[in-house]
Amino acid sequence: MSARLITADERARLLIAGQARAAGRDIDPVPVVRLFTPDAHAIWLLAALDPADGDTAWGLIDLGIGITMLGTVKLSDLAGIAGPWRWPVLRDRYFKPARSLFEYAELAEWDGSIPD
Repeated sequence: MSARLITADERARLLIAGQARAAGRDIDPVPVVRLFTPDAHAIWLLAALDPADGDTAWGLIDLGIGITMLGTVKLSDLAGIAGPWRWPVLRDRYFKPARSLFEYAELAEWDGSIPD
């Protein structure tokens, strides 16, 4: 089910950053994928995928309530989420990262949401 959220290429790039994190390296990667709920204003900018389970993603999370945080989320959980109008979480096919994950996090702290 999570295959519709990330492509094979995105998965491979997320796993590279995930391996660096698992090795204990301090990294500030560029986000690979932007997921969102079209009817609930939640956004996930994902930058790494845990190589141990291939399901736990790390990135910047914005649940649409004015607070953002760096954290983890399971792709399998996101695949089962639907907003108030029953729209599923979608992958932003047009997302082109403009900065590193920590730069997005810094801007989001000021704005209260992840900037586009």
